[in-house]
Amino acid sequence: MPSPAHIRTTVATIIDQPDDLRELRVFHKALADVNRLRIVRRLAGGPATVGELIETVGLSQPLVSWHVSRLKAAGVVETRRTGREVFCQLRPNVFAEVAERERTLLGMPAQPAQPVEAH
Repeated sequence: MPSPAHIRTTVATIIDQPDDLRELRVFHKALADVNRLRIVRRLAGGPATVGELIETVGLSQPLVSWHVSRLKAAGVVETRRTGREVFCQLRPNVFAEVAERERTLLGMPAQPAQPVEAH
């Protein structure tokens, strides 16, 4: 017999969720995995092939491809195929866009522009 906590969790996931909040949930769930964060960290340095990501994270090709597909579904990563190679890159400005969208959806004030300091 399921526990009361399990029943509450199941009911909570069945209840209709607003689409805008669901999008944020998908984004954050995609980043809630250490291997996907390692992929994002690698891609922050520039585009990479799946083969290069395999070397970075030390996982099998099917697992790396699966993680990349999760990041792509969340709108974090873009991919393009050239022959047998799949090239991956972070979507430009994805984190700034999501941060702004989160502030708006959660009713938080906009982030003031930071002054640029001269060195």
